[in-house]
Amino acid sequence: MTQAATSSTLAVPAVGSVPRHVAIIMDGNGRWATKRFMPRVAGHSEGLEAVRKVVEECVKQNVEYLTLFAFSSENWRRPPEEVGFLTKLFLKSLRKEVARLAENNIRLKMIGDLSRFGSAITEMVEFSEEKTKDCNRLTLTIAANYGGRWDILQAMQKALAQNPHLDPDGISEEWLAPHLSMAYAPEPDLFIRTGGEQRVSNFLLWQLAYTELYFTDILWPDFDAAELQKAFLWYAQRERRFGRTSAQLAEGSNPISLSDAV
Repeated sequence: MTQAATSSTLAVPAVGSVPRHVAIIMDGNGRWATKRFMPRVAGHSEGLEAVRKVVEECVKQNVEYLTLFAFSSENWRRPPEEVGFLTKLFLKSLRKEVARLAENNIRLKMIGDLSRFGSAITEMVEFSEEKTKDCNRLTLTIAANYGGRWDILQAMQKALAQNPHLDPDGISEEWLAPHLSMAYAPEPDLFIRTGGEQRVSNFLLWQLAYTELYFTDILWPDFDAAELQKAFLWYAQRERRFGRTSAQLAEGSNPISLSDAV
């Protein structure tokens, strides 16, 4: 595994007062619109402005990775007209924003089973990722038609395809992790969910093992730089032990790999 993708269950990662990787479920677009007697889809359009504000603030705060849950594999259950609007908005946003991302040195990555969206979106995703592949100020990942269980299953399928005769004793985190959708990134330090719900909704199930979970009642279109700063302040006050005791942290014990323990 790469340094970036070190598992928090196998080794204690270095942490700082500002999260290196932030993952967000952008919830509440539809309710934001409904409260204003507007169509639900209007909330999704307004939510794009919140995305821009959060991206800008993450750059200012020197966050290295930002992952946004745009469309889950369960969102296909929504009304067809809303799903259709979301896919069109997704394509329109890609076309509009990719040049701006490249200009601001922001790398774009997409995770999820994109095949269901059709060729127009998959081709635009390929173009966008290629155009921004050398950018290194921030890695912005968009999860679309993504599910945490799907991610683990597809990783297992890829790993087994490479070694179909593997002895079960050879299965390990190190064996599976490189095939996960976000093998290129460290595990999230901070998870944020807007909109008042308090669940992870099948998002990054493997990667959230030791992530700090922050929930806010603020609806996504109202989530701005000030709200992100509140989440960061909360995060900075968390004691991230990774299985250790508070006394060990106070003593300044050195992080160890579990492979070094007896």
